[in-house]
Amino acid sequence: MHLDSTDRKLLNLMQAEFPLTGEPYADLGLRVGIDEDEVLRRIGQLKTGRFIRQISPIMDARSLGYQSTLVAMRVVGTELDKAERLIAEHPGVSHGYERDHHFNLWFTLSIPPAADITSELAKLTGSIKAEAIFALPALKVFKLRTFFDMDEDSQSAADTVTQSDGVLSQQIDLSRSERRVINELQQDLPLIAAPFTAMAAHSGMDVTDFLAQCQSLLGRGIIRRFGAAVNHHQAGFTANAMTCWVVPPDMVDAVGQKLAALAEVSHCYERQTNPLWQYNIFAMVHGQSREVCQQVVSQVSQQNDLTDYLELFSTKEFKKARVKYLV
Repeated sequence: MHLDSTDRKLLNLMQAEFPLTGEPYADLGLRVGIDEDEVLRRIGQLKTGRFIRQISPIMDARSLGYQSTLVAMRVVGTELDKAERLIAEHPGVSHGYERDHHFNLWFTLSIPPAADITSELAKLTGSIKAEAIFALPALKVFKLRTFFDMDEDSQSAADTVTQSDGVLSQQIDLSRSERRVINELQQDLPLIAAPFTAMAAHSGMDVTDFLAQCQSLLGRGIIRRFGAAVNHHQAGFTANAMTCWVVPPDMVDAVGQKLAALAEVSHCYERQTNPLWQYNIFAMVHGQSREVCQQVVSQVSQQNDLTDYLELFSTKEFKKARVKYLV
């Protein structure tokens, strides 16, 4: 599928500035100079062409009381397909990849407040013959922002959102109506003129109140972003390297902030270490080739005098979805 300049502008807007309004597709059309019907047609084509996975909110799991962690495994032979199938079926798994490393299977797991990470992980992997399994929970978050710039002429700065102090968010008390809105909103937005109207009615409120609640949740960071999830492979960003550094404790904040400022970095964390894994700073680096990713990693490593690091490129994506958090 060939993307023209309007498609590219539309994809950028849908990632970063999707309008939470009564007629969002008409409002998108005003921004790019086309009518609502043409917006709907183009988005339909972008979905059919697998450029857009879905249009929905990204929730802040910790604000909702959920716990999450990155998990690494060593699985070989015929067990690998079995492991990927079982892990992909879990509703709390959002991302799952094979990576070119001894620890070859990586996934993210989120669980409800009353659950226990250790117990849930044991239950999930109990029937898998793995040589190693360990969790790497986040200690600090420096960046959580996936934005693939499709329009080289754009001036959008929406691709950089950082938490420069690294502080993890805490659970927030929610009203009954906010819970209804959150539960209803977490679905792929229909391609109809007024997609929020039925959601509002199902939540027992009019659309103006529903959208006001959405804006409040967004402003308080409970909804981190509302917009399109772009398939980075289809968009031309074919390489992604989960890069891990050993960073001295007194340099963690400075290095985390520098990584967070890079457009090529979508996620950056300090994570817990263990005897099998001594790397404490993680960053997801995206590029149109392995060489681009390697250049970014090499440059930031040299600038900060960091010599002990790994680049784990993904060789297979076996799950990519937004977790639905029920509250």
